[in-house]
This record gives sequence, C-alpha cells and structure tokens, in this order.
Amino acid sequence: MKKRSLLIAVAVIVFGIIASIALVSQTKKKEVAGKRAFPQHTVYQAGTIKPDNPSQEEMDAAVTTFYETWKDNYLKQPADKNDEYYIFYNDKGYAEPKNAVTVSEAHGYGMMITAIMAGSEDKRYFDGLYRFYKAHGSDHDPTLMAWQQIKDKSGKIINTPGDADSATDGDMDIAYSLLLAHRQWGSEGEIDYLASAKDILDAIMSNEINRSQSLVKLGDWAEDEDDVYGQSTRSSDLLLNHFKTFEAATGNDEWIDVRDKAYKVIQSIYKEKSGNTGLIPDFIVQSKGEYHPAESDFLEGENDGNYSWNSSRTPWRYTLDYLLTGDER
Repeated sequence: MKKRSLLIAVAVIVFGIIASIALVSQTKKKEVAGKRAFPQHTVYQAGTIKPDNPSQEEMDAAVTTFYETWKDNYLKQPADKNDEYYIFYNDKGYAEPKNAVTVSEAHGYGMMITAIMAGSEDKRYFDGLYRFYKAHGSDHDPTLMAWQQIKDKSGKIINTPGDADSATDGDMDIAYSLLLAHRQWGSEGEIDYLASAKDILDAIMSNEINRSQSLVKLGDWAEDEDDVYGQSTRSSDLLLNHFKTFEAATGNDEWIDVRDKAYKVIQSIYKEKSGNTGLIPDFIVQSKGEYHPAESDFLEGENDGNYSWNSSRTPWRYTLDYLLTGDER
C-alpha cells in the first residue's frame, strides 16, 4: 500500500492531458516517423469547443516547444543502460523515499506521449521506455510494472525493495501506449508491440481486475478475497476509453463488463455522494453492494475520500471518453 507524491499526480498529468489533445511531427534526415505523427487534428464529438485565438498552428507550435522542454527535463537514461529511458519525477524531492526516481504512472504517461508524437526520435525513446518497463517487473507478475523505482547507493536503478508490486493505472497506460505504437510503427520490428500489449492486458485482467465483480482493483497486491482492498477502486483508474480499446484489440468481452461496471460506479458516486459539486473522491469503497467515498487514510492520506491529487485526473480521463466515443453515460 503506497503513497504517491503530489508531483507525479499533478505535474506529469499535465503532460498526459496535452498529449491527449494534440502534438507535432518533426522531420529530420533518416526520420522514423509514425504513420500518424503529430499533428493529427482529430474531429471530436459535436459540441466540443476549442480556442479560436490563438490559431491551430500557434497551438501546435506551443505544444511542440513544450514537448521539447518536457523531454529535456524529464526523459532520462539509467547510467548503466544506454538503450533504456525512464521518466524522472522527483526533482523537488517530494516523493518518498528521497532516492525515488520514477513510478509506473509517469512511465505510462511517457510511453503514451512519445507514441502520440511519433516524430524522428520518438520511436527510439518509446522503445527505450519499453525496455525499462520490461526490466522492472512486479514481484507478483513480471509482465506488470513495479510501481516505483529508486536509485541505490551504487547509482543503479532498482525496484523499491519490499514494495515491488503494481499500480493498475500505470499498467493500463503502458498497454494503451503499446497499442498506439502498433498503429504508429507496426509490430514487425524488434519489438512486437501488439503481442506485448496483449500480454500485459492478459496480466492486468488476471491480477488487477476483480473478475467476479468486473471491478478495477488498486494493483496486483490487492486480493479479490480482501473485503476492503479487493473490493475498492481508485476513481482515476476507471479509464473508460482504454477499456473500449482493450476489448477491440483483444476480443475479450470481459473488458465490456469492466467498462460497464466503471460507468456504474461513477454514476453511483455522482448521483448519491457528490452533493452539489459533482466531484469524485480519490478512492471508492463498497459496502453491501453500494459505493462510498473512502475514509480518511484509507491508503494514501487524509484526503483519500475527497477530490484530491488522484481524482484531479478524472476530468481528463472521463472527458476524453466522451470526446472520442460520444458515450453519453
């Protein structure tokens, strides 16, 4: 059971939001760009609004500049692994332990961002991020990623000792990024992106979904039989559009049940517990078949039952589902 810093939940989420909206191809010699490199100006659902000042070209340029800044500051390589990359998240020292360098959440964001950009160097970055993920598997199932990595006294990056289990949202973003990579670059190269996506999706379904309830669990450490953690969820892990994409990619209709349960949980909290705010709590528990905000210090801190640094992602996660699919639930 783990505490993740405000930095990763707030700062890196900005990059994920931007990546979900738009990003810019960069043409250089010997470029290995994706089939749908940025910018791809997707037509969203009717009624969607966008800024009309500045222009689309100015917005694209701003995102391109920001992407370069993000890479300069957060895309790093282990000192002993020149074919791996990771997303650094502890530059202010907020995370515990102080020698923490990354988490699977950040890693999933980075893999999605580089796959969406798909510019001249981005396949190399994506493949390096993939290798880092594969090198830092969860103790429960190495197909999943251990939730946090630290730098030991020798400078080597290792999984946090005694806490090398998974966080569900990080794994789902990694799986989604692999499906993006398959669409961008194909799966005939050194890394079979599609096969790897299906492998991690099988592991997610086996270890991070309470299949008897089709409920997204907090990680592979939560046992289905656990009346508390095996029957609770994190609101920002209810990745509605991801579930639809996973079902389409695998043909496994269990993802339909997971999707429908996620809508049910969200609607229950919204209608019965949100009062006049409409805001969703960080963690959601169930009792006698009903869903409630978690108590204080349920898992991470005193705001576990409030709209806080985890659920601050729900306006991105939930809205993206409607923008892309038009599902009115």
